[in-house]
Amino acid sequence: MAEKRDYYEVLGVNKNSTPDEIKKAYRKLALQYHPDRNPGDKTAEEKFKEAAEAYDVLSNPDKKARYDQFGMAGMSGAGQGGFGGFGGFSMDDIFSRFGDIFSGGFGGGSPFDSFFGGGSSAGRRTPHGSNLRIRVKLTLEEMVKGTTKTIKLNKDVVCPKCNGKGAESQADIHTCDTCHGTGRVTKVVNSFLGRMQTVDTCPKCGGSGKIIKKPCACCHGTGLAKSSEEISFKIPAGMMEGMELTVSGKGNAAREGGVPGDLLVSITEEPHPVLQREGNDLIYTLFISVPDAILGTTAEVPSVDGHLRIKIEPGTQSGKVLRLRGKGIPEVQGYGCGDLLVYVQVWTPKKVDRDEREFLEKLRGSKNFEPSPSKEERNFFDRMKKIFN
Repeated sequence: MAEKRDYYEVLGVNKNSTPDEIKKAYRKLALQYHPDRNPGDKTAEEKFKEAAEAYDVLSNPDKKARYDQFGMAGMSGAGQGGFGGFGGFSMDDIFSRFGDIFSGGFGGGSPFDSFFGGGSSAGRRTPHGSNLRIRVKLTLEEMVKGTTKTIKLNKDVVCPKCNGKGAESQADIHTCDTCHGTGRVTKVVNSFLGRMQTVDTCPKCGGSGKIIKKPCACCHGTGLAKSSEEISFKIPAGMMEGMELTVSGKGNAAREGGVPGDLLVSITEEPHPVLQREGNDLIYTLFISVPDAILGTTAEVPSVDGHLRIKIEPGTQSGKVLRLRGKGIPEVQGYGCGDLLVYVQVWTPKKVDRDEREFLEKLRGSKNFEPSPSKEERNFFDRMKKIFN
């Protein structure tokens, strides 16, 4: 996944810029890279989304303060919502959330423009395909190291017979005589404020501005057909259960050569046979014998990179936790890595033979074997709290 650019750099402002200056900078970029001005231009579309993401953060005082203090790390996490996570916004989200930015300009309009007949909302907006959502199950190793997945999807694609035109031939496509190709019709209504204009979708062509005399036999005039497509995408290291990844432009195709939707990938975690996950830490329970706990030993513990050899000190108590730093799961934004926590349990045999019993009876009376826990060992919950903080 490409590294995100600094939000101030994206908008061409600095940390001391006023909200009006930030809004003005975003509006300039949004108009420059608007899909209606750059049809089919993927680079312009990405810059349009990038500017919207930067504005979403810098126009919100809470998000801006978090970003100023922590940078991109402050934007990570599945629960952030909007931008700053892996879900992102679709083009429709951007128009619905920041549509007022385009008021009086290009490709949008304020909520009042259509009522008063002004602004540019009377123009046709580029069609957008719908998003597709899938669920992908990852192993612990894939979550730690990242992976590439290839899936086969049934989705809307551009009709191969008419190349998306929706007609048998170009000669079968005519300009709508009701809206004259604009896709909108103007009506005059009487209100308590007097006579006013409203702009609605053309009822004859449905807003396309075109009338098809002879629809394509394959797509029946929609310009779209169902087909399967193999899609490959990268999943970065550090993903967690519940996170969502957006693969831009891999959703359903749009009519009339519009902007395709996105593929939204929801992440689920496949349980590991011996390792448990707690945030970015991994937990493993290691059972050792009573003699090993008394005398000390070495042991092998599993990790996502293979087995690791650790030292068990003499006199190790049951419940002790050994921390192997950096052997857990990396942060999804690349900032640091979790630990591997080895939870030591002393295994007590349930049955012993006669010779073992006689030996243990001799040890029973030894003062060295009488329990004498420290204050920290007595307070088990405080000890565990200290370990996991």
